[in-house]
Amino acid sequence: MKTMTCKQLGGPCDLALSGDTADDVIQAQDRHLREAVKSGDSAHQEAHEAMKGRWRNPIRGMGWYRDTKKAFASLPEA
Repeated sequence: MKTMTCKQLGGPCDLALSGDTADDVIQAQDRHLREAVKSGDSAHQEAHEAMKGRWRNPIRGMGWYRDTKKAFASLPEA
């Protein structure tokens, strides 16, 4: 299991998100952003819009996805 923060994934906070794969962590970030915005946290709005854009336009989002997978792979196991 590895951990990345919301900030490492493009968000504004230091919440730790853990998973066995980069995809697990990305999905946790997606849930975190949705919940934060839903609860009225405007600081997460920009990152949430960027994440929604990556899901809607996967070809354009592939650069971010590849970079995130590389960053995840370079992390030590927790």
